[in-house]
Amino acid sequence: MRYVVYGAGAVGGVVGGTLARAGRPVTLVARGAHLDAIRAAGLVLDAGDGRHRIDAPATDTAAEVGWTDDTVVLLAVKSHQAAAALADLRAHAPTGTPVVCLTNGVATEAAVLRLFARTYAVCVMLPATHLEPGVVVASCHPTPAILDVGRFPGGTDATTAAVAADLRAAGIASEERADIMAMKRRKLVMNLGNGVDASFAQGAAADELAALAQAEGERVLAAAGLTVATADEDRERRGAILQRRTDLERRGGSTWQSLTRGTGDSEIDYLAGEVVLQGRLLGLPTPVNEAVVAATRHLAATGGAPRSLDAGAVLASL
Repeated sequence: MRYVVYGAGAVGGVVGGTLARAGRPVTLVARGAHLDAIRAAGLVLDAGDGRHRIDAPATDTAAEVGWTDDTVVLLAVKSHQAAAALADLRAHAPTGTPVVCLTNGVATEAAVLRLFARTYAVCVMLPATHLEPGVVVASCHPTPAILDVGRFPGGTDATTAAVAADLRAAGIASEERADIMAMKRRKLVMNLGNGVDASFAQGAAADELAALAQAEGERVLAAAGLTVATADEDRERRGAILQRRTDLERRGGSTWQSLTRGTGDSEIDYLAGEVVLQGRLLGLPTPVNEAVVAATRHLAATGGAPRSLDAGAVLASL
């Protein structure tokens, strides 16, 4: 396979860089200062075995990709950025191109399927950071990620087999899963703590707020009748595969990184906001996740400091 990594940030950069190191042809799609740095000096992949310069073609548009019959798109933008990415892909990628969603949340796959019949989903277990233009950091070693893959809305095929094989050849743990969305919904529940981690001062109150958000998410997804892998299944899959690097400071998650970089936005509407949406569709109240969405959106829009809000005040209001 030839890979177009659309969104070469923390997740996409680590995956694309790791595939390139394994000899797979990779084109990186990035933007702004990050793209400028990659074009000037390559993508720097900071891994457990050193810092590696990845010299791969880089662009900010699908128009400059050399599309072939064996090209696969790894869509690694954040969920709120997917619409712009899909508009670009629709204009320039062949309609038969497989699009594999390495996105958090569970909304991107349906948006892709509207445009591309060959739509796939990946449950991303990949601790990584991207805070400096041109540099991505893989937080685990020797296995940087677990990336299980399946077709959307369900099943497996020759493409899932080929993608999983390439990922394994690059040192990434990957299995094919017919009900990959059940795994992604479990990851969604886990990610309901992202907005809390990003927006509120750490401590007992923040821990309680995150637990309440996750419990609310569990109830709403169950009421919606959606398949969700159990927490035990998730723990069994992770096992001891992802070993945190001891040379790195523990940083925040993807939402914290967005606030830290001052991007002005975040994917919170597709994390806690997904629970809010499902609750509204069912007529169920979701006050905890609504509060997390409101707080995170406020900090992103105003440029507020990450982890600067008081979780205790939110708990009191609830």
